[in-house]
Amino acid sequence: MPWLTGRRRLALAFALGAGAALGQAPWGLWPLTLVAMAGVTALVARATTSRSAFAVGLAAGTGHFALALSWIVEPFLIDIAAHGWMAPFAVVLLSSGLGLFWGAAAALARQTRTPAVGFVASFIALEWLRGVILTGFPWAMLGHVWIGTPFDQLAALIGPSGLSLALLLATALPVLWPWRGLAGSALILTLAFGFGTWRLAQPLPPGRDLTLRLVQPNAEQSLKWDQAMADEFFDRLLDLTAEGTPADLTIWPETAVPFMLEYAPSVAEIITSASEGKPVAAGIQREDAGRYYNSLRVLQDDGIERARYDKAHLVPFGEYIPFGDLAFDWFGLRAFAAQAGATYSDGPGPQVLDLGPLGRVLPLICYEAIFPRFVAAAPARPDWMLQVTNDAWFGIRTGPFQHFAQARLRAVEQGLPLIRVANTGITAVIDARGRILDQLPFATIGALDTTIPGALPATAYARWGDGPLALLLAGLALLAMRRPRRAAH
Repeated sequence: MPWLTGRRRLALAFALGAGAALGQAPWGLWPLTLVAMAGVTALVARATTSRSAFAVGLAAGTGHFALALSWIVEPFLIDIAAHGWMAPFAVVLLSSGLGLFWGAAAALARQTRTPAVGFVASFIALEWLRGVILTGFPWAMLGHVWIGTPFDQLAALIGPSGLSLALLLATALPVLWPWRGLAGSALILTLAFGFGTWRLAQPLPPGRDLTLRLVQPNAEQSLKWDQAMADEFFDRLLDLTAEGTPADLTIWPETAVPFMLEYAPSVAEIITSASEGKPVAAGIQREDAGRYYNSLRVLQDDGIERARYDKAHLVPFGEYIPFGDLAFDWFGLRAFAAQAGATYSDGPGPQVLDLGPLGRVLPLICYEAIFPRFVAAAPARPDWMLQVTNDAWFGIRTGPFQHFAQARLRAVEQGLPLIRVANTGITAVIDARGRILDQLPFATIGALDTTIPGALPATAYARWGDGPLALLLAGLALLAMRRPRRAAH
C-alpha cells in the first residue's frame, strides 16, 4: 500500500495500539485486541528497516498506554492547585516511556528472518522485563484482556505472560499465512477456551466455616485526611464493624485509620471494642525509629497487636521518592500517599501471617497485588490471600477496575482464594479460579459478611513460575531466525 507511509503509517499504528487497549477492563472488548494486534504485527513485519519498525512499535505502544493508563491523571487531580499541572506530562511521559518497550520489540523483530514470529518472541520478553526493571510496572499487559473469561485459566499453567503469548501468537499466524494462519489462530483460541471452560467446571474444596466482615467506608480521597472528616470516616468503620453479630475477622482497607497507634494508643482499644474483642485487620500507618510504614495490623482483645505486615513493594513517587530525604529537604518534594513523613519505608518482603483457625494469609497492600513474582516469593504457601487497598487514588472510571482485574489473576495463577477490601471499591471475594463470588457495589458505604473459599493445590505456575515460558520464547526465537517457507495461497 504505497499511501501507507510516513505519518499515515504511524497514525494507523497509534490507532491500532489504542484499539488494542479496549480489551482491558472495564471495556473488555478483547476481540478488538486480537484484530488490532494483528494489524500492529503486520505493520512491523512490513517495515523495511529496524528504525521504521521501532517507530511503528513506539507509536502503537504509546497509543495503547495512553488509553489503557488514562487513569494516571487521577492522583494529580486530588489537589489540582498543587499537582494538576503535572497531569498532562504524566500521561505523555508514561505512555511514550512504556511505548519504548513495544518499539524495541519491533526493532528486534526486524533483525530476524521471520519478523512476525520475532515480534511475538521479543514483545513477550520485553513485556516480562517491563514488570521487573526499575521495580517493575506490569500494568495493562496484553494478556490482561482475557481476565474474567475462560481464557484466563491458562495463567494457572504459564502465568500472565503466557496469556500474552497465546494472544499475540494467535494474531501473528494470519500475518504469516493468511488462510492456514487463520486456522491456526482458531485452533489456539479453541484449545485455550476449551481448557478454561473445563477447568472452571471442576469442583472446589470447601472453605473455612468462619465469618469475615469486609468494611468499605468509601472515604473520598480529597477529604480522607481532612481533620474535620477524619472522625466521620473513622466512625463509619466502627459502626459497620459493630453491626449485628461480630465476625471472626473484620477487615478494613489500606490506611483506613487516620490516627497512628504510636501517638494515640487508645485507638487500638476503640477498634477492638467495636468488634467485641474479635480480630480486626486494618490498614494503619506506623512509625518506628523515625521511619514510617504503610502497614496492615491485626488487633484483637483489648487492642493487642497480634500480627503486622509492612508494605514491601512501594509505588515510586506515590509512596516514596528516590533519595526521598534529600528531595524533601532540598526541594520540599514528598510522595503523594505518604501522610506520615515525606515518604514511606519499605518492609522486608512478602510474609505469611498465621491467624490460627483463620488459616495462614498472604497480605498484599494495594499495588503489590499486580506483581505475580511478588506473590510467588511468599516464604510459605498460604491458605488464602488478602489485599487491602485504597483505590480512591485511581478515580472512578478505569483504574480501580483494572487493578481489581489484575488481583483476580493472582488467584488463578496460584490456585488460592483472594479476599479484597478497598476503600471505595472494588471489595470482593474471589475463589481459587478467579471467579467473583460476592462483592459490594462500587463507591458505596457498606460491609460484606462472607467466608473464606477453599484453596486448590499449587498450580503449575505456582510450582515452576516463568521457567516454561522462557523455554517457549527460546523456541520461538530460534524459529524466527529461520527463513520461513512460502505457503500456497
